Amino acid sequence: MVAPKWTIAYDLNVMGSDLICYQFSRSKAERGDFTHFLSLYGQDKLPSGRRLREMMGSMVFLVDGYDLDPREIHAIPEMRRFYSAFHEAWPYWLYFCDLNQDGLKTMIFCCLKSFTTLQVDGQPTGVTETDPLELVRFIGKDFLSMNAICERAEMFEHLIYERTKQVFLYFGLPFDSEPDPTWPSAR
Repeated sequence: MVAPKWTIAYDLNVMGSDLICYQFSRSKAERGDFTHFLSLYGQDKLPSGRRLREMMGSMVFLVDGYDLDPREIHAIPEMRRFYSAFHEAWPYWLYFCDLNQDGLKTMIFCCLKSFTTLQVDGQPTGVTETDPLELVRFIGKDFLSMNAICERAEMFEHLIYERTKQVFLYFGLPFDSEPDPTWPSAR
């Protein structure tokens, strides 16, 4: 008898802050079912102020059941549909995703129309390249959602600037904006 796959969420304490690892089962991903996640972290369930500020960069998303699949996650049609639908329902990835992991890249690559994966001899995984303009457009639209959450979290401008810079650097995109010199911590 095969044990049922459940969607799980658990908190890990990493370097003094909580990391929320949310795992979708393969069957829920293939059905496009993220209702449990939304029941915990939907926009109407999120805190505000300091509690929400503490959640910035705190989430990692996993999908169980594709470990034996030789394809890259962003090359699996079911995962592309799942992450596209999940993003449509919950577009706050730039705010919440941990930028110390590749998960956000994988999720966003699933939402992009064009990408190329190159297999490098001797490497266990391929190297994925995307159209930089398509990536910038996608991220640009997501900054609207990120900024809405930042506003709800009552964040200072310099913190929003730092997160924006981190996102650009995470994706290897140039960031040449200077902080506003009137911000207290920008000096």
